Formats: sequence, C-alpha cells, structure tokens
Amino acid sequence: MSTPAAREASGLPLYLPQRNEREVFRSAYHRQLPLLIKGPTGCGKTRFVRHMAAALRRPLYTVACHDELSAADLVGRFLITGEETVWQDGPLTRAVREGGICYLDEVVEARKDTTVILHPLTDDRRELPLEKTGELVKAPPEFMLVVQELQNDFALYAFSSYGRAHVECLRIKDFPERYSDPVRQRVLALSPDGSTRIGAALRHVGRALERRAARHRLLLLLTDGRPYDPADRYQGRYALEDTRRALIELRAGGIYPFGLTIDQQGQEYLPYLFGPGKYLVFSNVTSLPESLPRLYARLTGLGK
Repeated sequence: MSTPAAREASGLPLYLPQRNEREVFRSAYHRQLPLLIKGPTGCGKTRFVRHMAAALRRPLYTVACHDELSAADLVGRFLITGEETVWQDGPLTRAVREGGICYLDEVVEARKDTTVILHPLTDDRRELPLEKTGELVKAPPEFMLVVQELQNDFALYAFSSYGRAHVECLRIKDFPERYSDPVRQRVLALSPDGSTRIGAALRHVGRALERRAARHRLLLLLTDGRPYDPADRYQGRYALEDTRRALIELRAGGIYPFGLTIDQQGQEYLPYLFGPGKYLVFSNVTSLPESLPRLYARLTGLGK
C-alpha cells in the first residue's frame, strides 16, 4: 500500500485522490486528449496536475492566464540580443516541442484572441502554427494540454440609502454572469451616493446567497465607514446593533461574513460587529486590488 510518506519519498508531490481523477487524467494523456479541470479555490487542482506530471515523468509548464496575456506570451517572440534578433519559444511552444504538459491556469480570464491559438492543438491536428516564424510545430504523442477553470460563483452588489423606505441594493454582477468588460464598466461607473444602512443591505444580499447551493458561502462587505443613515436616525448604538443582528442572522443561515473597510476608525466598531479575526482595516485603498485575491483564497479555504 502506498502511503503519503512513501509518495513524498518517491519524488511525487503529495496528492490524495478523491475518486478516479488519476485514472481519468491518465486515460486522457494516453488518448492524446486535452483535459479541462474545474473546481473551487483551494481544492487542489494545481497540486493534482503537478502530481500527475511527475507520475507521468513529463515536464510541466504552467501559465497563469489573465486579460493582458497575449498570444506571444504563450508561443514566443523575437528578442534583440546584442546585434542579433533571435526567436525565443514561449511556455506553450516549449511544452509542445518537448512533449511536456502545458497547464493553463484560469483560462477563462484570457482574451479570445489569445486562446484562439489553442484550437489546432485541441483537435485531431495537434499542431501549433508559429505565425512569426512560419513554422508548424507538430505535437508528439507525449504532449498534453490541461486547462483549469475556477468554479467559484460570485456576485457583486452596491448599496446606498435615504432612510428606511429608500434602501437601494444595485446588482452589478449576478452569480452565473462572467466577470467581463460590461461588468467592469458597471464597476467603474459607480460613485458615492446616499448613506450606509448596512443592516438592510446585508439582509437583502444574504437572501440571494441563501438560495445558492454551495459548500461554502462567503459574504465580503466593503465599506468606507460605520453604519449611518441620518434620514431616520439610523446611527449610533441603534445602527450598530441592527448591523450586528443582521450578521448573526447570516451566520445562522450558513453564511460566513467578513468585513473590509478603509475607515481608519474601523477598529472601534468592527470587532464588535464581526468578531476578532473576521475583518480588515486597509490603510490605503490602492492596496485593495493586490490584497483582495489573497484574502479571498484564504477565506474560501477557511469555510467557517
């Protein structure tokens, strides 16, 4: 029987199979078929690919896809070295030439004009045309293309209020919708408006989350200040208690809330609302784009 210690000693990255995924991977490899892997953050997709590449004794080339990834980043480009112009293969081309495994992480984030170069590799042709050099690289039997797609549904909401009877919760992106250019335009079009009646917004979004069948349900609240709506005296202790009650209701419904603020006085009220270790105060709003993905990955791994 193969133990985790024995697998580590053999040089294979540790991976504990859940079902028959290793057999499926091997079958696709021997049949020279591309493979799509889907799953939520932190479930072991990348480790699984590393494990299988080592088990099959094939070199692994991993590419993190994003919306600025170009075709040249994948296939290669001409570089100037000294007085010469030389061609340098990209990771996809190197994987094809060497009969390795090319693993495209988050392929849905790549632009369509970039991923179109994959088409000849995914059908019976199994070839990679290099337009800049005029070369047609034929994939050997050992080459395999593996693409990964994150399977975390998420929605984006913005809210504002003018008293109890006028709480607006604007849906920027629904769960099934892809985070595309139209969604980005909606985000960029947002501007400060109204007051911050947090309790009502939490209850509204919480109901949408409750209808989602998911193992983990996470609600991230990003605010620039404490609960406050002076139109009907929603402020002070009353506003805090209403928000705290809404958060308690979310947890009772199986939803994990986490608070984020750029309010430097957030330490005065966030521990009472969210509890220790369940909030963050950012000193600089420009750090949010870099910090949020890491925070999201950590929180989706926590689960509770």
